[in-house]
Amino acid sequence: MQPVEVPRVFSERYELTHLVARGGMAEVYRAQDRLLDRPVALKVLFPELSVDRAFVERFRREAQAAARLSHPNIVPVFDWGEDAGAYFIVMEYVEGRPLSAVLRESGPLDPARAAEIASQVAAALASAHRHGVVHRDIKPGNVLITDDGQVKVTDFGIARAVNTEDSLTQTGAVMGTATYFSPEQAEGLGVDARSDIYSLGVVLFEMLTGRPPFLGDTPVSVASKHVRDVPPTPREIVETVPVELEAVVMKAMAKQPAQRYQGAEDFQADLGRFLEGRPVVAGPPNGNLTATQVIGSVPATQTQAAATRAFPAAPRRETGRRRRRWGWLALLAILLAALAVVAYLLVSSLTGGFALPNVVGKPLVQAERILTAKGLVIGTTTNRVDPAAPGTVISTEPPPGARVSKHAVVNLVVSTGNATVKVPNVVGLDLASAEAVLTNDHLAYKVQFVQSSGQQNFVLSQSPAPGTTVRRGAKVVISIPQPTNQVTVPNLAGLTPGQAAAELGGESLSVGSQTQACSNSYPSGEISGSSPPAGASVARGTSVNLVVSSGPCQVVVENVVGQSATDATNTLKGQGLTVAQTTTNACSGSDNGTVVSQNPSAGTQVNLPATVTITVCSAPVPPSTTTTTAPGPGNGPGGLNHQVTRPGSSGA
Repeated sequence: MQPVEVPRVFSERYELTHLVARGGMAEVYRAQDRLLDRPVALKVLFPELSVDRAFVERFRREAQAAARLSHPNIVPVFDWGEDAGAYFIVMEYVEGRPLSAVLRESGPLDPARAAEIASQVAAALASAHRHGVVHRDIKPGNVLITDDGQVKVTDFGIARAVNTEDSLTQTGAVMGTATYFSPEQAEGLGVDARSDIYSLGVVLFEMLTGRPPFLGDTPVSVASKHVRDVPPTPREIVETVPVELEAVVMKAMAKQPAQRYQGAEDFQADLGRFLEGRPVVAGPPNGNLTATQVIGSVPATQTQAAATRAFPAAPRRETGRRRRRWGWLALLAILLAALAVVAYLLVSSLTGGFALPNVVGKPLVQAERILTAKGLVIGTTTNRVDPAAPGTVISTEPPPGARVSKHAVVNLVVSTGNATVKVPNVVGLDLASAEAVLTNDHLAYKVQFVQSSGQQNFVLSQSPAPGTTVRRGAKVVISIPQPTNQVTVPNLAGLTPGQAAAELGGESLSVGSQTQACSNSYPSGEISGSSPPAGASVARGTSVNLVVSSGPCQVVVENVVGQSATDATNTLKGQGLTVAQTTTNACSGSDNGTVVSQNPSAGTQVNLPATVTITVCSAPVPPSTTTTTAPGPGNGPGGLNHQVTRPGSSGA
């Protein structure tokens, strides 16, 4: 890392300390987050990428989507924003090296280590794909290896923002990544998760062999090879690559998306099978198969040569009669040899060969199923513009009906449909939906902003008009209202500070101060409120202060022993506590009506809400005695004194 000569602070928060790397579209710095006092990675895009408002809008949405990804193998996005015309992304700072540096220094990796790295990348892709995010730029430079061997994938979403249009005509990183393009990317067609699977297959190929499958003088020539050329197999370059792992690589790198793993989970599962020593799902790679040739006719010259070697001509000194006899014998031998060849071919055709099934006009998947059920091997699959429905087989080699034997290789030609498409109607759609519709119809697009009072981020008009017939890959210009200076503060409650920063950045707002307060509604670390509050209309660039929950609110229980039940209840409720009451008679009568114990005890710190149980004295009243003198033999005229005790009276 190179120390920064003149320190710069982005958004009054991120102080650049070291230049980590410089790529085709950005510089990556190590920076110090002054607010949270931690190191972060700051990727600063080059200024030429910031002048296009359409790019900035795409970049905002993609950064926002990437910030929502959470997976151990994905470098998390904490924040993004703009400072003095420079757009930047804030990510976790990973102590480690990019896979590209590892490959430059060590060359081919051990197959098990290569499979383990690819498995972790596939796990990251599977998580992103489930959230609707396609990476579009999987390459060794975007795969980081930490010091403890963990794999982390970075730059989710940035490739989509940069590569939306004219992907092969732009400069820098876009051109540089042609080495790992999927065929559909190279052709400028719409891509999905299977494009990432192809690119990861190329990366795995390079990890095993030390070089990518296709090399060329220019990025365009390399991209063209992804579309048209059959790649070498890893074992053609490094013989020690395991056959099973080679099969996994070649399945991932199939030209047709339908022939690849249909999900990153499937790719990861097959890599797991290889690592565990179990059979993989991927079939044998085509590069390891040898075409079974069908024997045709044997040239007469070869037959004659064989016969001549078997029956040499008679010496010249032999008489003419003998020479004629040997000539007849030689001719007979030739005829017998020819008959033997014909018999062999006839027997072979009747016993070992069969007619190639006609799969022309059938969908590719169905055609492959029919052919493999016959014991045939699928060779190359070539795309061709044709009026037939896209994805259907338009010819085979050998042709339908040809005599073939089991394990013969069959090459297929598949229709890509007409070279023209009709422009769909995207007026009235939100920008993200319009982009998806155009991409699915194999069209490029360009966004332009116009002054309008229409709904923000919704398409007002398009050119060409809906229904217009255009060539595949043509560009459709869509117009949306120029963003206003006022934006609405989003609802950030329940988000982490990093997610909140991305959400605010997406609305052209920034994070202000962060304060902590207890909350009974949101767990520790989540946003519980903001200032200005959610829904407020503020100017773009406004700083929004965040209130972060420190966890449930806590109180120290006061001592209420000795207080009356009423006073104790009022004291505890004043602390926000709930009061439960029980009674006891195991107490002195003088304590009646007062609290004799509490649970939790005084001085205990509790999380709200909490309940304190007070025990109130309710002892029985002791009986009192009264002494009176009744007449008796010794008392007065009647006799003796006699005392009688009556409950409830006082003694005399």
